Amino acid sequence: MTPTEKIWHNGRFINWEDAKIHVLSHVVSYGSSVFEGIRCYETVSGPAIFRLREHVRRMIDSAKIYRMEDLGFTAAELAEAMIELVRVNRLRSCYIRPIVLRGYGQIGVDARRTPIEIFIACWEWGKYLGEEALAEGVDVCFSSWWRMAPNTLPSLAKAGGNYLNSQLIRMEANINGYAEGLAVDPFGYVSEGSGENIFVIRDGTVFTPPLSNSVLPGITRDSVIRLCQDLKIPLVETAIPREMVYIADEVFLTGTAAEITPVRSIDRIQIGAGRRGPITEKLQEAFFGIVHGTAPDRYGWLTPVEQPVETAS
Repeated sequence: MTPTEKIWHNGRFINWEDAKIHVLSHVVSYGSSVFEGIRCYETVSGPAIFRLREHVRRMIDSAKIYRMEDLGFTAAELAEAMIELVRVNRLRSCYIRPIVLRGYGQIGVDARRTPIEIFIACWEWGKYLGEEALAEGVDVCFSSWWRMAPNTLPSLAKAGGNYLNSQLIRMEANINGYAEGLAVDPFGYVSEGSGENIFVIRDGTVFTPPLSNSVLPGITRDSVIRLCQDLKIPLVETAIPREMVYIADEVFLTGTAAEITPVRSIDRIQIGAGRRGPITEKLQEAFFGIVHGTAPDRYGWLTPVEQPVETAS
């Protein structure tokens, strides 16, 4: 991670190195935070943030689920803070990480009287699973760890505590030589990766698990569903048995960090031709055309970031 100059904290910009919390902040002991991962892309017209409104809304929704109902800032104010942060740090492209957390003031499990703090940081970040992964694909495995059961942890919330499960999945996969791990839900159906949604293609139809399979409602997931509709690619949201992925023609993962990354093998079983397939490639072309500004932004997904004008000294 390469530090940038400024981080936004509760309405003001502070230096990167001054963005600190107390060791006894509630979030340290109990994982009481919600967050987002948002990409700002360098386009032909300048930097632009991808689906900013949807990301802010999901963060507010996540906070509400965990009874963080008064953030002190509106959705519009939080969105503008993210735009201004990119401007202040003069970045052409970056990854934006807003975090809402329960801070210092109460150590019990019931944290409703604990102060809420909001930090927003951004920094330059490349391809999550590697540059070559977008074409060649990655090797993944099913983890021995399952996703959360209903009425345990809310899978619709992008919460810090939920990612303890993700850490176990990802660490196990990496230790065993895989790029990523997949998890099943408590009923044995395919759920998602440690930080990505999954799509499975068979005989020209795209399948993806519904939200009821312990799935985070991914913003990139939703984008791919929209692209499939417009490109006339059949798509079905349905429960997917584990064995179906082994006989798929193509499989790919989606997420803000992973974007659209093909899977070339699962549990050492080759998927399709063992690299990116034609439908995955078609969706990648449509997606990257929009986010890089080489194709029309027909969905209104990009929020331009007007960079400050350089002045002569």
